[in-house]
Amino acid sequence: MTDPDVARLVRGVLWPGFLGRTAPDWLLRELDGGLAGVVYFGQNLSSDPAEVAALSAELRVHRPEVLIGVDEEGGNVSRLEAQTGSTLPGHAQLGALDDVETTRAVGAALAERLHAAGANVALAPVADVNTNPANPVIGVRSFGPTADLVSRHVAAMVDGLQTGGVAACVKHYPGHGDTASDSHLDLPRIDLDLAELEAEHLPPFDAAIAAGVASVMTAHIVVPAFGDAPATLNPIPLRRLRESGFDGVIISDALDMAAIRSTTGSGRGAVLALQAGVDLLCIGNPSNLGPKQGATTDEDDYLEVFEAVCAAVADGELDRAIVERAAARVAWLARSVSPSTGSGTGESVPGQSPVPEQSPVPERSPVPERSPVPELVEGPFSDAIRRVVRVRGEVAIDVSAITLVDLRDRPTFAVASAHDPFAESLAERFAVARLAAGPSLRTPDPLAEAPASDELALLLETVPADDGVVLLADRLGGDTQQRLAVDRVALVRPDAVVVSVGLPLSEDAVLPLPVIDTLAASRASADRVTELLSAASAAAPTHHPHDQHHRNGS
Repeated sequence: MTDPDVARLVRGVLWPGFLGRTAPDWLLRELDGGLAGVVYFGQNLSSDPAEVAALSAELRVHRPEVLIGVDEEGGNVSRLEAQTGSTLPGHAQLGALDDVETTRAVGAALAERLHAAGANVALAPVADVNTNPANPVIGVRSFGPTADLVSRHVAAMVDGLQTGGVAACVKHYPGHGDTASDSHLDLPRIDLDLAELEAEHLPPFDAAIAAGVASVMTAHIVVPAFGDAPATLNPIPLRRLRESGFDGVIISDALDMAAIRSTTGSGRGAVLALQAGVDLLCIGNPSNLGPKQGATTDEDDYLEVFEAVCAAVADGELDRAIVERAAARVAWLARSVSPSTGSGTGESVPGQSPVPEQSPVPERSPVPERSPVPELVEGPFSDAIRRVVRVRGEVAIDVSAITLVDLRDRPTFAVASAHDPFAESLAERFAVARLAAGPSLRTPDPLAEAPASDELALLLETVPADDGVVLLADRLGGDTQQRLAVDRVALVRPDAVVVSVGLPLSEDAVLPLPVIDTLAASRASADRVTELLSAASAAAPTHHPHDQHHRNGS
């Protein structure tokens, strides 16, 4: 039987997720027993802010100083707006705008939203410098490709968040920006020497520390300059983090990610992470694969980590003093953002701790009444969104109906939400049909020349000639499959428009179709695209709704 004191101590360094929109009994029991808190994911959160606040209030009854974290970055990654898409600018948009006061204001807006939800830790900002354009998991989640740019915006967002009374958690140390694989699915490796790492990837974390960031999240990546262990389990980079002046809470990235789950396992990984210097163990989102690839419950996933750490303390493998130091730092953070004792009341957060497949064509929506002056982007950041969304080429569209062809792969686990804000936004101004193309509609042979020989071209032939065609893409650089698909579509529908939600093309890149660069797959970006398309259409002779009704044969 586990020593009750050890069990309570261990709970103080664990941060699980859970399934559903109500707190399960096991979670409430663990909070009563000293659990540090929970991480909310999109599947936990209703679109009604009052329901989310009530959930947080229930957790706080069981543990007044509970840490409630949310992956809320703006742009592509939002849990609070997972069902609609974020209405705030994303990191890449803010980096392109390069106005640190706007970034600071977005941080303050994020803090306000987290407060309304009853949460007190933002798993943001992203400090990764996206030096690899093919990076599958960072991309537009980064402020940009240079250390200086990322550093100034990381510092500004940390200030905005923590002045607003929410603890910031900068991520993913020592930098996930040069990876070519996703740590949710694999164990990435960054083959940089220490000099390159120090010059290109660590400065934004140093800037966050100088700004007083309360917590830092580790990356499940191997940096050979630090040895063979991933950074989360490696004392060398975490010692460097402490030596750089950081005295706050080190948080692991989710232990259910394949980089840990498929190597050491979540339980063993938790022990190694604590030994390496991690303070708070994020267990993960049980609606993903989970430590045992979906074969367990949320409680099972939690217990795998809890029992492994308790056993390691009991048999002496894990020094109890290590867990005590970690728990002390976590308790400090909890006090600093607690509504009763810290900045949960809206005061600023102190920056340092005192402790050293192809889908069918859906039925078309009815044609909405078109506004003569279409303005959908609203709120304090509407001007920023309008300034950063750019058009390459001439968008000449004269339609009342649009077929939206999504060429992207499935969302990453980091993005999580499969909601498409573009279809929803376009339906405000147009009749919309959506084709989720993805990999199944791409020509297997990239050298194929005849567009009619591939599935995508055959599907496009079913689109009414009077419909506009909008291609949604996020990887257009180089000879990617999406870029090749755009080339093939241009041969069949030269009037199509491309909406790129990924990294922008180089200035000298040429596509055969006009491109709207948004730098984010968010509701705010989608609304700006709808504004641009509807304005272009409104400037041309208007189609009549009854004509489209007749074309659809209904």
